[in-house]
Amino acid sequence: MPNVMSSPTEVAEAAASFNAKINTAVQKLQAISDDQVEIGATPKDVILQTDKITLSRYRPLTDAAVRTPLLLTYGLIGRQTMADLQEDRSLVRNLLMEGIDLWVVDWGSATRADRWLTIGDYVMGYLDDCVSAVLEHTGAPAISLLGICEGGVFSLAYASLFPERVQNLILTITPLDFHADQQGDDDDQGLINAWVRGLTPDDIDRMIEVWGCMPGVVMATVFAMITPTRNVTKYNLDLLEVVDDDARLMNFLRMEKWLADRPDHPGEAAKQWFKELYQDNALIKNEWSLDGHPIDLTRVTMPVLNIYAKGDTIIPPATSQALRGRIGTDDYSELGSPGGHIGVFVSRKSQGLVSGHISTWLRERDAKEWSE
Repeated sequence: MPNVMSSPTEVAEAAASFNAKINTAVQKLQAISDDQVEIGATPKDVILQTDKITLSRYRPLTDAAVRTPLLLTYGLIGRQTMADLQEDRSLVRNLLMEGIDLWVVDWGSATRADRWLTIGDYVMGYLDDCVSAVLEHTGAPAISLLGICEGGVFSLAYASLFPERVQNLILTITPLDFHADQQGDDDDQGLINAWVRGLTPDDIDRMIEVWGCMPGVVMATVFAMITPTRNVTKYNLDLLEVVDDDARLMNFLRMEKWLADRPDHPGEAAKQWFKELYQDNALIKNEWSLDGHPIDLTRVTMPVLNIYAKGDTIIPPATSQALRGRIGTDDYSELGSPGGHIGVFVSRKSQGLVSGHISTWLRERDAKEWSE
């Protein structure tokens, strides 16, 4: 039987190699500045600023192929820069290269001063202001909306309230039926879904009363609980695996920079998000309203493309695949992307798949003529 035990010399050599790699990693990290780890770098121009909200228009990278402008909206829990992490992992750049007139909303950074902002304020106020600015600058009669995660819920609500202003609606990794994960095995339940359902309405009220918002660090901790082992090892074992490859190292650092920039969620909007949607599941029941205005899914009459991640543990696929037969259009389709929640935007497998499908879908449904 062969001797599988390492000799003292082999152990010493392995330890020396490990220490050398650590030293290399330390030196490389010390030499990298924050400016070098830039995310969301695709050139764009600010068109509108209102309170903490910024609307920007990306500069074209090729000839226009889709006339109807496309407005990208992320949620309040993360940053829209995930869709533009770096040049070779960017839904934004991919869509621009497809000839799409792309715009983006930046919700800014909420503070305790934003305690009483509701989801209605964001949908019927800020988002509507942004849509008006896009229409004014382009002369288009309507726009296409691309909502990501919580931004998908905002976009769906907007499309229900103002269907005449939305030519096409694209939802990506968007929770719609917040209880659909309970229909399978316990292992299929989303951790965030289970966590919020485990809170009482009074628990949520007390959190917001103390903090005035839902702190980004709290949500970051909840997300970290989804993959606890990975979060323990990524700053030592994972980092050492990529330190010798500059491209992989910078990709690692950009991802960590995005994860670390977790904004606080305005308090009243967070209460609505957790209680009315995660707990009461009012959206898919067609019982949700914003500031007294019903969100009637049958008023969503424009074409809808719903993109979900097959391996999503934050927004389980079943919670996204819930609109068919519930909205007021027969032009409804779905696309399952490989990988997890963030992988829709940053994985190599999804780069051409998602942007290519979106651009083809938009070209087929582009407005033929605009009235002058």
